[in-house]
Amino acid sequence: MSAVAAFPIPSHPHPPASDPGIVACIDCADRNAWIYPHAAALAAALEFPVTLLQVLDAETSPDVRPDPIEWNLRRREALRALGRCTTTAQTPTPQTTIELAEGQTAEEICRFIGERSDGLIVLGRRGKKELGKTGIGGTAQKILAHAPSPILLVPVEAQAPDQCYQRILVPLDGSRWAESVLPMAARIARAANAEILLAHVVPAPEMIEARPLEMEDKELRQNLIERNEQAARSYLQRIKSNLAASGLRVRTLSTRAEDVREALNALIEKEAVDLTVMSARGHNRQHVVDVPYGTVASYLMAHCSVPMLVLPTTSRPAQTTLPTTHERLRLPIGGLG
Repeated sequence: MSAVAAFPIPSHPHPPASDPGIVACIDCADRNAWIYPHAAALAAALEFPVTLLQVLDAETSPDVRPDPIEWNLRRREALRALGRCTTTAQTPTPQTTIELAEGQTAEEICRFIGERSDGLIVLGRRGKKELGKTGIGGTAQKILAHAPSPILLVPVEAQAPDQCYQRILVPLDGSRWAESVLPMAARIARAANAEILLAHVVPAPEMIEARPLEMEDKELRQNLIERNEQAARSYLQRIKSNLAASGLRVRTLSTRAEDVREALNALIEKEAVDLTVMSARGHNRQHVVDVPYGTVASYLMAHCSVPMLVLPTTSRPAQTTLPTTHERLRLPIGGLG
C-alpha cells in the first residue's frame, strides 16, 4: 500500500518538470530535519529544487485494516512537522516540496527515486537518536545498495553549513572513475566560491615478506614510493591547473600512508573540510565489479565526520523489491537504523 501527499512551500517559481532535483529523506523520529540544511546548501549550489520525503510505516500485518482517521492525523502531523523543518536552513532553495508515502522505508525511497530521472538523494547515515554509534544504519545501507542516484550521506554530528560549503575535498587515485566527480565538485565550488582540495595518498607498496627484507628490497620499496609521490604531485598539479584556469580556487594535498582510508579521514579533519565529493569506485573498479562501493569509499562513508557526496561509477536501475539475502557489500553495518 502506498499513499503520497504533496504540500508545496511557496518559494521561487517552479522549475521545469524535466529538471533534476534533490530528495532529502527524513526519518520519522527526526522531524527537526537536521539533514535539511545540507540539502538546502547543495540545492542552492546546483540550482535544484528540494523534495522532503518521509515514509510513514505501514501496518506490518495484512490482516489489520488501516484506520483512515488515524492515517489522516499522522499525515497532517507529519506535514506540519516537516513544514517547520524548512525554517532550519539559512540558504533559500529554488523550491521545496513535501512528499509523504506509506510502506517500507527503503523500498518506498528507492521507488520514489526510480520514478525521477537525474535525482540526487540526501540521506542521514544514522538517526539522531543514534548519535555516537558507528557504522551505517540498516535503512541507509539498503538505500545505498539499491538506489541508482548520487547520494549525499550526512553524519548526524556534521555541522550545518553556513549557507554553503566552503572547503570541498576530492580524493583522487589517478583513475578516470575518481576524476569523474570533478565536474560536480567544480560546479558546487563555483556557485559557493569554495576552495577545492585535491587529495592523493601514496600507499606503501606491498612486498612478500616470507623472510626479513634485504637491503636491496628496502631500497626498491623506497624508490617506488618516491617515484609514486613524484607522479602524484605532477598528476595533482595538472588537475589543479585545469580547474584553476576556469577561475576556481584549488589546493593539492599529497601524502604517504600505510592505510589510504585512515589518511584521507585524517586530512578531512586536519583541513576542516565541510564536504567530501568522491566516486563510489576508484582504480580497482576494473578488477572488482560486483560491489557498488570500493574499500576507501565504504570506509569514509561509515567513519567520515562531514557530509559525503558519493557519485556512482555506472548507472543502476532502482530496485523497489529489496533482497533479504546477504549481498557482497563492503559497507560496515552498525545495526538497524
